[in-house]
Amino acid sequence: MIPTARPTLRALVVAIAALASLLPTAAAQQRTLTLDDIYDPDKKVDFEGNFPRGLAWIDDAHYLWPKTDAQARTTEMLTVEALTGKAEPLFDVARVEATLGTLEGVTPDEAKRIARQRSFTFNGKRTAILFTIRDDLYLYDLPTHRAARLTHSPGQKEEASLSPDDSRAAFVRGNNLYVVDVATKRERALTSDGSPDVLNGKLDWVYQEEIYGRGTFRAYWWSPDSRRIAFLQLGEKAVPRYSIVDDIPYHPEPEVYPYPKAGDPNPAVRLGVVPSTGGAPRWIDTSRYGREHLICDVSWTPDSRHVVFQVQDREQTWLDLDFAGGDEPLRTVIKETSKAWVDDPGSPRWLKDGTFLWSSDRTGFRHIYHYRADGTLIRQVTDGKWEARTVHGVDESAGWVYFSGTERSPIGGDVYRVHLDGRGLQRLSAAGGTHNASFNPSFSHYIDTWSDATTPTQVRLHRADGTEARMIDDNPVKALADYRLSKPELLQVKARDGFVMEALLLKPPDFDPAKKYPVYQQTYAGPHAQSVRDAWGGTNSMYNQLLAQKGIVVWICDNRTASGKGVESTWPAYLRLGETELQDIEDGLAWLESQGFVDTSRIGINGWSYGGFMVSYALTHSRTFAMGIAGGTVSDWRNYDTIYTERYMRTPEHNPEGYRRTSPRWSAKDLHGELLLMHGAIDDNVHPQNTMQLAHELQKAAKPFRMMLYPKSRHGVSEPALVKHLRATMLEFTERTLLR
Repeated sequence: MIPTARPTLRALVVAIAALASLLPTAAAQQRTLTLDDIYDPDKKVDFEGNFPRGLAWIDDAHYLWPKTDAQARTTEMLTVEALTGKAEPLFDVARVEATLGTLEGVTPDEAKRIARQRSFTFNGKRTAILFTIRDDLYLYDLPTHRAARLTHSPGQKEEASLSPDDSRAAFVRGNNLYVVDVATKRERALTSDGSPDVLNGKLDWVYQEEIYGRGTFRAYWWSPDSRRIAFLQLGEKAVPRYSIVDDIPYHPEPEVYPYPKAGDPNPAVRLGVVPSTGGAPRWIDTSRYGREHLICDVSWTPDSRHVVFQVQDREQTWLDLDFAGGDEPLRTVIKETSKAWVDDPGSPRWLKDGTFLWSSDRTGFRHIYHYRADGTLIRQVTDGKWEARTVHGVDESAGWVYFSGTERSPIGGDVYRVHLDGRGLQRLSAAGGTHNASFNPSFSHYIDTWSDATTPTQVRLHRADGTEARMIDDNPVKALADYRLSKPELLQVKARDGFVMEALLLKPPDFDPAKKYPVYQQTYAGPHAQSVRDAWGGTNSMYNQLLAQKGIVVWICDNRTASGKGVESTWPAYLRLGETELQDIEDGLAWLESQGFVDTSRIGINGWSYGGFMVSYALTHSRTFAMGIAGGTVSDWRNYDTIYTERYMRTPEHNPEGYRRTSPRWSAKDLHGELLLMHGAIDDNVHPQNTMQLAHELQKAAKPFRMMLYPKSRHGVSEPALVKHLRATMLEFTERTLLR
């Protein structure tokens, strides 16, 4: 048994009160939800609360709180004393605004906007801010309130950052990498061959979306001693371009960018190292990998002697952890392989003795391994049919490794610690649900952001042993007591082969087991992408409550490949996306139908992105569904990007039949049930051509369907008025097809 920290009395009282607020027992809960309550920009009710977000430790005793005023769209940076909660401004924002207003060409409105923006580029100690003002960089020293202009050159400065020792700033301009010396203001180009086809220190669309993380475009890394910079160079010449047109202006300007679709050439990638004082880059020799490899992680050893990077083959069937330094030959330290694909393991986490921790899925479940720098395995630190998902770090003086994982439940997440030798595993989080931890530098305390399916997000400070030190915010969402809400039921159901699937059931508030109800299934279904989670669903969960109040049973059941039960559960999808997923979805519905309260002629399904693909696939490969709402759908896997698609399907050359068989576009003639297609008209991720191609095939097959496009929307519809329109369209379609 794993010992757990005891919940405090206050924690239990808060949790019980939150649960009670969801039960239909009080007269005040007789209101029913409306779309205005959930989505109207001016009338919507707060179902999330105002708990502090983005907390980050400054030192062992203080954390940073970017306190945001959503209505004013401003942020105040506060320094909070962790144990007492005493807060004070990190800097005098009015003085920063006044100082910026004295700079040449900066208007009062600009100064206010810059000083009160939502995020800042700080130095490591948070004593200075790197501002970009009208395409030039300024370094603002907070103790003295002096602003120094660092650059005086034309052109946009992108992805700017300060070196670890604060002596230089790096940035990308015109797809070349530059540094500027803080003391002398001298600007140096570290590369000179940047162009629309050659990107130095900056990622293209597919690398940021599928490898380094959506919105992460920086592709350079300072060495810890600030003397060198490692960077990626991406060659885009052979990558096909894709064009998107915003049709709202009278004279649209096409948006054209490199986008490799499955089977297309990927960007050519090189890893360079260059002195931060200037000089010719040294290119690391990766010729052993051929021309189609991916470089999927870059970091440094703590002593700055070696660049540490990860290489994968195009189809991601293996991964090498490589070291490169000076004139030494490239050295592969770890090689990961798989019966299908290898997922991102994250960067090595270094210890003071020169060893490191490494995450691997090699057993079918992600666990932590301890290695020497030469690649010798010391031991496997965690083990079992659960996942150690996030390594927070190591308290080396006490010998504890802190991490978050799923030992208790795959639909939640807990905080754990274990000794480096693998002994003494302890679960630190007491309450079930989902815990997200942020540890201070010495690992004496951590901030725990927690919720469960019936409790809005709460934030607490805990000691390293898991005991609660302070409630930071219990986040009472008082509006919940005003509505007649159903309690979600978390269930487990078996697929035909005995695999246990996780499910969530939401019944109408006045549920009568003798009646027959329509069913609305919400799905995503993509590999290792759970929809069923023991966590607060916020505003989107209120839409499900609205459907339940209208007499619809809401059903969410994660197919095995989306279950979060180790990477081994995802492998059945390999080379055949959609097939196993649909089988599991139908098995889940068969269990639900066996309960006796389901009208089998009125079952609907909804999903967006991969979920949109799943809806389109289900309605063209099954007769189970009366209707489906497919948003941002992939209708043909040949349309989607190389790195994501080929990870699961290999290239079209190696799996032509798999691509044809699993793409809804080519099964349009088999459509069964009513279909609503929805798409953002300038979606740069899943391109609108997917919906257009599917619509064309449906039309040729004389299949009726509905379609709604959202101009100026990308992969997700986010403008508040349009979100309300989207949900109103979905609701009307759902009521017409399921409540007939």
